[in-house]
Amino acid sequence: MSSKSQRRHRKYLAICLGIACISAVMIGLFLFAHPFARAKTYPIQGFDASHHQHNIQWKKISPKQYKFVYLKATEGGDYQDDKFQDYWLEAREQGFLVGAYHFYRLCREGEIQAQNFIQTVPNKADALPPVIDLEYDSKCINHFTKERLLKEIQIVHDRLHQHYGKQPIFYISKSFYNIVLAGQFENTPLWVREYHGEPKLKNNPKWLFWQQTNQGKIKGISTTVDLNVFNGNEEDWQNFLKQNHISNLAQASTK
Repeated sequence: MSSKSQRRHRKYLAICLGIACISAVMIGLFLFAHPFARAKTYPIQGFDASHHQHNIQWKKISPKQYKFVYLKATEGGDYQDDKFQDYWLEAREQGFLVGAYHFYRLCREGEIQAQNFIQTVPNKADALPPVIDLEYDSKCINHFTKERLLKEIQIVHDRLHQHYGKQPIFYISKSFYNIVLAGQFENTPLWVREYHGEPKLKNNPKWLFWQQTNQGKIKGISTTVDLNVFNGNEEDWQNFLKQNHISNLAQASTK
């Protein structure tokens, strides 16, 4: 090969390499900047809602598209979400697989919070496992020592597990997990809030659900809504339901 041909060949290779590098960077930036695009690769989609979504028109939402729905039921020791009972009945009537979550207040004892949830949320065999929402709260984070806080969370976890007969799930912010929960409750599934890419937590625990945005749009809901995905394929999802003694036929339940 002549020197002139070699120069052309090297130039061609350099151009190709440059294009490949730019493409890789652009794809990486797109996926990083748009976690929703990455989340779309997970086949099992769902959402969660509270009174902030106002009057949801459940008949306009497909339970085939959104395989799971979680509803805020309670907060702390004495708050019940205004829309929970209506949402619970209406969503189940439309065939959705429904679960409930409790927003945990770091300043309150675990027993009173567990009682609030149990008195509010029906014990239905076909309901999804209960969720305990654990988030960093600068006003309350130092109310108990870390050891006492973990004991209070354990109380709620154990009471809900005992009452509903299903392994509770922790919904967590990354900061709360890394500061308080890392290395604890290793058998408790995690539902991670992360809006900047796939969840990455201290010690790299496996996650079950991922809330990838709070700016989702769903026909039938007038406000933005939290969108979530399940970490697995259809077979994994069916196994998860079986582990919780839930049959898809149960989606027709009306109460």
